[in-house]
Amino acid sequence: MQHGRLTPNFDRLARAGTHLYHSFTSQPLCGPAHSSMQTGQFATQTGCFRNGIPLADDAVTIAKTFAGAGYKTGYIGKWHLGGADPVPKTERGGYQSWLAANLLEFTSDAYDTVVYDVDDQRRKLPGYRVDALTDAAIRYCDEHQSDPFFLFVSFLEPHHQNHTDAYPAPDGYADEMNARLWTPPDLATLKGTSTWHLGGNYGMVKRLDEAFGRLVDALKSLDMLDDTIIMFTSDHACHFKTRNSEYKRSCHESAVRVPTLITGPGFQSGGQVRALFSTIDVAPTLIDAAGIAVPQEMTGQSILPVVRNHRAPWRDDVFFQISETETGRALRTHRWKYGVTSAYDRDAPRSDAYRESYLYDLDNDPYEMVNLVGLTSFREVADDLKARLLRWIADVEEGQVPEILEAKPRFPRQFRLNASDLIGAVDRERDVDPLE
Repeated sequence: MQHGRLTPNFDRLARAGTHLYHSFTSQPLCGPAHSSMQTGQFATQTGCFRNGIPLADDAVTIAKTFAGAGYKTGYIGKWHLGGADPVPKTERGGYQSWLAANLLEFTSDAYDTVVYDVDDQRRKLPGYRVDALTDAAIRYCDEHQSDPFFLFVSFLEPHHQNHTDAYPAPDGYADEMNARLWTPPDLATLKGTSTWHLGGNYGMVKRLDEAFGRLVDALKSLDMLDDTIIMFTSDHACHFKTRNSEYKRSCHESAVRVPTLITGPGFQSGGQVRALFSTIDVAPTLIDAAGIAVPQEMTGQSILPVVRNHRAPWRDDVFFQISETETGRALRTHRWKYGVTSAYDRDAPRSDAYRESYLYDLDNDPYEMVNLVGLTSFREVADDLKARLLRWIADVEEGQVPEILEAKPRFPRQFRLNASDLIGAVDRERDVDPLE
């Protein structure tokens, strides 16, 4: 299956606007990733380091920032930052209008969309779940034509349906996808659950793209499109149990890399931007694009200067945290992925000691099939990445500098590189051009 045939609306709008090609979640788990998008902070900074921890009432959020600048704010869909359904007003991040559920996968099903309104009243919406939430978003836009507004629409799809452990696509879609399925090499090799789940997942993605196009069409019909900034992104991806016993909670590309585009004023004809973008940058970027001062509490940065000038200064690497299933940390540059895992508590926000778990050369191994960790010929690269990772941890995690234990040395047979080649690789990484 060609990618463009699966997501034609995303692809078209990405070409016309700005495509953030290297886009990643800061934590491949629903609640922590949602907290990062709402606050511009890492999960250990928000306190929501795993699922089930409500966002603090006094958190500085994107909704509060927009409301303080005179915008109407609304939230539709899955929240996952509250303690119960319906979500108490003190745990809604400051949103004024509300049509959502904390755990949408438990309150609803593919053709049974149940959410709660601003007054905690149960609302059952008609249609397939993606369409039901899209219809609600279109209604919100129609009702606020005369208002400056910020609307956050959080679809569940293509997340699996928990109680059935399935990917319930619209009727007929999974069969269509299975008939012309393209399977990424890592899934084809490692299998996981992809052999029976991928068709449904693709069907969900297809319907989501159709709904996205319908929402954009609605804005165009209301003469609002030229005055509206639209961002499309995701809280995490899915590795179909190829990397652990879950669907995410791993820093492999299949779990952390997410599709991201921005279109509208300031982002038209931005092209394909290859700077390393993270979910911590979502809030600062949208706030800055609206001409509002970014709160100093936000760790993330606005990507807008890079959109205007692709050679503008930007970070050389992105940082990942995992604090559920395992306690781990990872770092990704344009070329390398380096990850460490704690040998201790699997449900802790951080660890005093980690052990090297993986090292991937993404230029030559984009599907992360060959783990280079411990190979003596890559020790210099690993040491450089280790130092970078420790700097991130010290900056983000209250100055803590844990110990990272080196992987057991392995002596390469097939991998024979000269020391000068490795030094050059490290130096080139530091000087990488975001357009290369």
